[in-house]
Amino acid sequence: MQKRLTQQSWFRILALIVALEMIAFSINFFYAPINVAAGGATGIAILLDAAFGFNRALTVLIINIAMIGLAAIFLDRNTVRNIAFGSFLLPILLYITPSFQLVDDAILAVIIGGAVFAAGIAILYRLEASSGGTTVPPMILKKYFKINSALSLLGIDMLVTFFNLFVSGTNAFFLAAFSLVVTSIIMRYIETGLDLKRQVQIMSNHKLDDIQAMLLAENISMTVYDVRGGYTDDNKTMLMVMVDSSNYAHMLRQIHDIDENAFIVTTNVTEVHGGRLGY
Repeated sequence: MQKRLTQQSWFRILALIVALEMIAFSINFFYAPINVAAGGATGIAILLDAAFGFNRALTVLIINIAMIGLAAIFLDRNTVRNIAFGSFLLPILLYITPSFQLVDDAILAVIIGGAVFAAGIAILYRLEASSGGTTVPPMILKKYFKINSALSLLGIDMLVTFFNLFVSGTNAFFLAAFSLVVTSIIMRYIETGLDLKRQVQIMSNHKLDDIQAMLLAENISMTVYDVRGGYTDDNKTMLMVMVDSSNYAHMLRQIHDIDENAFIVTTNVTEVHGGRLGY
């Protein structure tokens, strides 16, 4: 048991390092070379580097230390512990990771950089960790003023993005705004798209037994519900199955072959945990 916990701890640390290096990679190879600041402490660092030549890694370190101080004052120890590792390691990775323009096209740089950055942040979320920085003020605002943390974080990122106008010009501003969209879309896909399944509820007036037999023959587990019609007040039976997206169309076609009037409701499910649902 102790050995397993140790392995899990080392795996978590390795995953944290990989996630933070992905963020550093996206900044040093895609955003910073074209002076595009798309929010966060790293965005502030890019702006100060472009305007005054300040070292980006040092700027991020100073901001993160200040945010750890705020978290220590206004938040709990567990939050401070969760952000401390990333807050100190990210500036180190920014410093030791080379920095040069990897692609010439600015739009392509924003797309690739946004994808890499989003993947790194998504991994941190999965690990319940953080790179610190501007993620701290939204947590404080949520705790004391009940302000949605996602909205306040978006507001901070938009403010940083706005300052691109004064530092790097209009093109950088629109590229940074586009980057926020790219990052948001890719993060949502990473968080919900890797285990996407369909929850399907099936009702049939006369051929539900045949549909159930077909599903069992296809080795699709199911749950059977006793329901009551809202219009007729009749007792009915409903099947609920969980299938991969790749198998959904095939199953739907087979149901319609049995009963073309079958009532089917489908819902996207982002994650499924545990064993089979059939009893």
